[in-house]
Amino acid sequence: MAAFDVPAAPPRPLPRRSLGEEVLVVLSLSLLASAVYAVISVLEAPIKGATVASANQSAVFARQLAGFVFGIAPVWLVVYLVRRNGEGVGAIGLAWDRPRKDLALGAVLFVIVGIGGIAVYLGAVALGVNRFVVPVPPLGHWWTVPALVLNAAEAALVEEVIVVGYLITRLQQLDVKPGAAVGASALLRGTYHLYQGFGGFFGNLAMGALFGLVFARTRRTWPLVVAHFLLDVAAGVGFILFRDHLPGFH
Repeated sequence: MAAFDVPAAPPRPLPRRSLGEEVLVVLSLSLLASAVYAVISVLEAPIKGATVASANQSAVFARQLAGFVFGIAPVWLVVYLVRRNGEGVGAIGLAWDRPRKDLALGAVLFVIVGIGGIAVYLGAVALGVNRFVVPVPPLGHWWTVPALVLNAAEAALVEEVIVVGYLITRLQQLDVKPGAAVGASALLRGTYHLYQGFGGFFGNLAMGALFGLVFARTRRTWPLVVAHFLLDVAAGVGFILFRDHLPGFH
């Protein structure tokens, strides 16, 4: 080191609250989930060769609950990033400043997509281009409906916040034209639903295009979250009630 070189000062740390949140986000996306599932696994193990059914059922629900918590960790990461860099959650449409309008628009989108979704499903099954996907957790347990609601909330938050609010915003900031950003978001949504078949792909492509256009026009993500949540809950409840009469289900 030269005689007059002075070591650089360490970077100024973030506030304790931000650092603590950062640690929790990183761990939730990595090894904290493994630790929690390992604890649940230990609790599931029989003691002295005896297995208590109710305890096992509680452990299964604990897995469902842990799956929800760690499943929405990517959403937490997005929220943390936009807050940390000063944009705030409003930049990705998550400002909770007009809940009535967001809920109303979400309900309207739910009706529109729900009617269209039923038509796409029936047509795809008739053409034999779609698989039947059971939209509920295992049936016959006390936690079936709570787990259904949690799964619906997780899917709604992850898909709409990340694939619409965050992705479209960032693509536009990268100078991608709004139409192309909406198209990329819709294509991504359709692609990761290809496991359902081509009906699932085109149905979700259309839903993604509609949701993307609504976001581009309103800059609101909560209506999309509300609509998606209602769609998944309705699909699950509908399956539970009418599963013996659904085409494609055996």
